[in-house]
Amino acid sequence: MENNRDMEAVILAGGMGTRLRSVIKDIPKPMAPVNGKPFLFFVLQWITRYPVEKIILSLGFKPGTVRNYFGDSFSGIPVEYVVEDQPLGTGGAIKYAARFTKADDILVINGDTFFPIDLLKFYDFHIEKSNLFSIALKRMKDFDRYGTVECREDMIVRFREKGFCREGLINGGIYLINRNYLESKELPEVFSIEKDLMENEAGSGILKAQIFDDIFIDIGIPEDYQRASELLSDYL
Repeated sequence: MENNRDMEAVILAGGMGTRLRSVIKDIPKPMAPVNGKPFLFFVLQWITRYPVEKIILSLGFKPGTVRNYFGDSFSGIPVEYVVEDQPLGTGGAIKYAARFTKADDILVINGDTFFPIDLLKFYDFHIEKSNLFSIALKRMKDFDRYGTVECREDMIVRFREKGFCREGLINGGIYLINRNYLESKELPEVFSIEKDLMENEAGSGILKAQIFDDIFIDIGIPEDYQRASELLSDYL
């Protein structure tokens, strides 16, 4: 089992943070300051607690801001940068960044959310079941910001649009994707991993879900960004 768990992480960190412009200006969203550190710092701090061999930061808007801060390593782990010449969408960014990885299974993490799941547990779930595409889900209550995910046991069968939900599961923005599966799909250069791939695969048996109850922080809107300072104070 251990021999199959080659951990290379692709972190999507190219967002502009349009909705945060009232709070932060002219920097990529994952670089928004929280307790004196960029939000992305906390994401990297979490993943480097695991045996990650390489971190690949997928960048778009103002890439130099990220590169200048983090340099070529973080906690002794090599950091590489992949810069989009044009916005590729989440799917295009993943497919492009995957060229710079060697692992059979690619760990993908959204750089503007903090969801510190047990990555070893997630890898074991993915590998032991020979999954092609695993998604970490978060259980939430009383929310309307996110679409929900419906499962039958561990198989994802449907994605529902945003709307108030008393209790449900949301996409936590952490994926393990089999390289051969990704390369076998005929996909355009620019596409959304959520809309153009995941929604089409729902119910096919390809998408498998593991549910986690860890803290979930999304800095996509100013209110949540303000909460991040309090919630992340324990992670410094």
